Amino acid sequence: MPQQYLNQVLPIFSWIKHYTRKNVADDFMAGSIVAIILIPQSMAYAMLAGLPPQLGLYSSVVPLMLYTFFGSSRALAVGPVGLVSLMTGATLIKLAPQNEQEVINISVTLALMTGIILLAIRAAKLSAITKFLSHPVMSGFTSAAAIMIMLSQVKHLIGIDLPSDPNALITIGSIFEHLSQANIAALFIGFSGITLLLYIRKPLGLFLKSKGIGTPASRNALSRCGPFFLAVIGIVFTWLLSLHEVFALSIVGAIPSGLPGLSLPQTQWSLIIQLLPSALLIAIIGFFESVSVAKSLASRKRERINADQEALALGVANIGASFSSGMPVAGGFARSIVNFSSGATSPMSGFISGLFVAFSLLFLLDIIYYLPRAILAAIICVAVTGLIDWRAMHEAWVYNKADAAALIITFVCVLVFGIEPGILAGVLYSIGQYLHRSSKPHIAVVGRVGNSEHYRNIERHQVMTHEKILLLRIDESLYFANTNYLEVNMINLIADNPKVSDVVIICSAVNFIDTSAIQSLETIAFLLKKANIKLHYAEIKGPIMDRLIKSNVIENICTGNIFLSTHDAMLELTDTIETRNKPKAAA
Repeated sequence: MPQQYLNQVLPIFSWIKHYTRKNVADDFMAGSIVAIILIPQSMAYAMLAGLPPQLGLYSSVVPLMLYTFFGSSRALAVGPVGLVSLMTGATLIKLAPQNEQEVINISVTLALMTGIILLAIRAAKLSAITKFLSHPVMSGFTSAAAIMIMLSQVKHLIGIDLPSDPNALITIGSIFEHLSQANIAALFIGFSGITLLLYIRKPLGLFLKSKGIGTPASRNALSRCGPFFLAVIGIVFTWLLSLHEVFALSIVGAIPSGLPGLSLPQTQWSLIIQLLPSALLIAIIGFFESVSVAKSLASRKRERINADQEALALGVANIGASFSSGMPVAGGFARSIVNFSSGATSPMSGFISGLFVAFSLLFLLDIIYYLPRAILAAIICVAVTGLIDWRAMHEAWVYNKADAAALIITFVCVLVFGIEPGILAGVLYSIGQYLHRSSKPHIAVVGRVGNSEHYRNIERHQVMTHEKILLLRIDESLYFANTNYLEVNMINLIADNPKVSDVVIICSAVNFIDTSAIQSLETIAFLLKKANIKLHYAEIKGPIMDRLIKSNVIENICTGNIFLSTHDAMLELTDTIETRNKPKAAA
């Protein structure tokens, strides 16, 4: 296998040869800090998905180690994440498994299918597929998902058993209906945990800074370790005060100790067909989130991320999660920020995090037994608060009402109808908006700005025009959906300017012309010719010109000339008209 190809498939070979002792120390520090966050968080996300807590830990060992070999990001921390866990949970609710074994089987099958889909995206080089998820749609989805995640954790925060439902309104109604049954201990621990986490996240750092305690790096690391401190506090108090016995506080309980065994998922075609829509959506959303985080962190060090390579790495990581009895995984924003700010220099920090989680599976599960579920719920709620993007909603509303509508439609539909219908509604609306916008291209009548060679919209600038020359700039590619609009507007503009003898279509913004548009241009040229008006073109781009020449249609769509620039057209046509209107000398 050529070295260059090997480096592309396994990026570890491109950086491991430059790996130094200092890199080892930096990655060890970053990996250990991330593991401190990852251990309670991975169990919390498993609980969010409706899975046994150990599946979250299993998903934080093998996938992290595999990503070390295949990943192109030096800071991305792979493992269970909120959005993917929520979508996994929604899939479980939809299929309604009857026992824990069925739950686990669905989880590992979903991880396997997610991994295979990501590998297919890599093989076909379709990493650009995420572009179909516009920023307003993703913002609306993540904001709604954050609210749904928090609502799903209320039952653990107040210690009551509530039915799961994809409709947020039904969930809210169920919460108020059963509020009188709340467990006082869970209520106190859960909301005290949220308060403590919010304090550790920012106010504590500001307080330490005001007192001159610690360095910026140490204060930042401390602020990120809130989940670990909260988990330790919850375990100690529950054990000392026997809260699970005295107040019937729900705890994690016994978790099978030991590392996950590697095995092939046992699945059936009927289950695969049922899971296909969910797996496709989880793969795309997880990939979108991971690449976005990776690119954001890489840009801070002027590094580049290979999206296709990330699809391969995440695909392998998800297959690894499936073979080790785990759940679908992706790159987490919060953990990746911690990894980056803690000084990670390579994906080896993820490998080290995986080793720490493996250590906890072997030796720490007896301690985790006493961890209150209300603590895990508090960790989840605080972790997803950053997903609610009110600023994006406001900015979209101010800048573009159509984008704001896409955001709001996605937000509302996800809350009311569920994740898949909500995202589909947002995507379809965005596509519909694009088709509507491009079907009515902006057509500007332009004139010359002073004595310059610049031509601008007559409605926006003080420009000079010629009563016999009509300069039209089309600000959209021409295709079947907007040909009728083009014809109608051209005819109306000609009717409004009866003295016009020459029309110039400026194609500087036209990147494509399809067959329907050519036929429409032929019709326009024919109608103008009957009215003794010549049709000219200016600034046609090279690739379009090549196609027009090759198809021999230029003479059908152009009864005049084709000019390199608008200014050339204006000068030549002005001279032609003046020459034409000069009185002939007497013989």
